[in-house]
Amino acid sequence: MSIFQKLCRYLLLAAGMALLVSLGTVKATDLNPVAVKLQLPDQIKWIDNTAGGVSSALLTGNPEMPGLYVQLVKWHAHHMSHPHFHPNDRFIYVISGTWWVGTGTKFDPDSTAPVPAGSFVKDIGKQVHYDGAKDEDTVLEIVGEGPATSTPAEVK
Repeated sequence: MSIFQKLCRYLLLAAGMALLVSLGTVKATDLNPVAVKLQLPDQIKWIDNTAGGVSSALLTGNPEMPGLYVQLVKWHAHHMSHPHFHPNDRFIYVISGTWWVGTGTKFDPDSTAPVPAGSFVKDIGKQVHYDGAKDEDTVLEIVGEGPATSTPAEVK
């Protein structure tokens, strides 16, 4: 199964679960945990990386291992990555805030493009980019194929 097919399957599952939860027709206690893994917002474990200006929550998979992973990433205001690339494509949905994205090996935050909430971005594997948050926290959902390494590519 291709990463695109896996992504489509995941997005359909996530949309269905969101609908069920929002309608209030199913209680988590009514679900068979062998059939469905449900995490309500207060059950999602966020890990802070204050040095990097981000917090993250792994929803499924493991970005350090081969295979599909899904994680939430919160870029805290006034933090950006420097030029880098990943070995595989990554599929990103902006949940809240405005994410700022730039390309190329020269770090220039003023040249980044704003990506508002509700937008979808595909980071192409092995292509240099940088990104982050400017004036507000920004939350992303990232779906990718591990291992999800990040290779610095900045030219100073």
